[in-house]
Amino acid sequence: MLAMLAPVLVFGLVIFVHEFGHFLAAKALGVYAPRFSIGFGPSIFRFRRGETEYVLAILPLGGYVRMASRNDEETAFLEGGSEQATAKRATDPDFDPDAMIPFGPKPVPEHRWFESKPLWARLIILLAGVIMNVLLGIVISTVLAFHYGQSVYPSTVIGAVHPVAGAPALSQLAVGDTIRAVNGERVSTWNDVLRELAGSGRDVTIETQRGAVRVPLSDTVTVDAIGGAIVYYIPPVVDSVSPGFPAAAAGFRHGDSVVSVAGQPIRSWSDMVAIVGASAGKSVAFDVVRAGQHMTLTATPYADTTASGDSTAARGVSVGRIGAQAVSLARTDRIGLGRAVAVGAKLTWTEASAITRAVHQITTGAMSVKQLAGPVGITKASVAAARSGIDDLFYLIAFLSVNLAVVNLFPIPILDGGQILVNVLEAVKGSPFSARTREYILRVGLLAIALIFVLVMYNDTRGGIAELFHWVGRLFG
Repeated sequence: MLAMLAPVLVFGLVIFVHEFGHFLAAKALGVYAPRFSIGFGPSIFRFRRGETEYVLAILPLGGYVRMASRNDEETAFLEGGSEQATAKRATDPDFDPDAMIPFGPKPVPEHRWFESKPLWARLIILLAGVIMNVLLGIVISTVLAFHYGQSVYPSTVIGAVHPVAGAPALSQLAVGDTIRAVNGERVSTWNDVLRELAGSGRDVTIETQRGAVRVPLSDTVTVDAIGGAIVYYIPPVVDSVSPGFPAAAAGFRHGDSVVSVAGQPIRSWSDMVAIVGASAGKSVAFDVVRAGQHMTLTATPYADTTASGDSTAARGVSVGRIGAQAVSLARTDRIGLGRAVAVGAKLTWTEASAITRAVHQITTGAMSVKQLAGPVGITKASVAAARSGIDDLFYLIAFLSVNLAVVNLFPIPILDGGQILVNVLEAVKGSPFSARTREYILRVGLLAIALIFVLVMYNDTRGGIAELFHWVGRLFG
């Protein structure tokens, strides 16, 4: 049942919170808001309370808050029509003689129009949806962090060091080194290492038992790049094996300690991952120790091209996998509410930064547009998350809420970012744009949104379309 309701919960909650932010800000600043709608198109359910009509529409691909405006006749159709166009007649059964238009005959007071408010008030209203989505992400991440605690890796031993262009000094670090201090601050867990890295200024200084390494920071050599390049030590011991994968077929078991792979000595789990990753489709010999006995197991890594956080896979290059998971030395520590809020805020910021980087990579061609997902993809992810557990479902809601906040800030007409830009430009100009200019802006916005929608829907359905054509091809020989 949860899996069936998951898409409704995900879409509904994220959209509701966004639009509720606009609604609260508009009401607080005195703007008349005659309609609050979740979804577009014909209504499934509606009712009026006070001066606002609340609507649940048939197309759950967004929502809107209709605010009284004189200058949006070109875009008002997206929000059910302007006040004048939708004004009810005295003969209508739900006509209210004491209400303002569109529900009754009374005109909207001058100070209740959106354009009557100063620029700062209009910007607050337009930004309120984004702010609410960010707050939703922080609240969910905070509650989950407080409930489940924080995973702590109680070691500062280095398990692998990946090269970073522009940071040759990192090569001075070696597998087995113990990090004692970062930027002069003593560290005792890997969490401490990451925290001190995040607070770096113009450079990073990492002190180990063999000496100190200084890495100057730049636009390309960032603390995120350094944090991703240095991997904490994971012992080369198998914790679990996925059924049906090469490791299971080869006979790997829980507790197996890997000594060498393809004749190369293994010091850490990262060493094994590197060799297996470069051996897709090739038979590989694993020397392991099980209950004090040496033995050799042979497995053929399968080729994985999914971008599951692996930079090589993210570029579409096949990476070898065998379906074995490492033993974890991490522990879970309970944290207080204050610390949970800090963790939730940091996680939300990290997600927003990752989304921004992904958009930049797509625009520059570094990432394929095939990575974009639309309503169908989000629905599938919602169902999968619900089946994994309620915590995964709410993590997905937090991620999508932050995603919506970031995307809405894009300077595309119709989106919040585009409306903010238009309002700022009109303030600089000293007068509203003409009706013709607003029509052109609307056309550009609708075209951009339509192209994005077609793209994500193609990404969502291309697998099914390919299967359909394959089936038709087989049918007609």
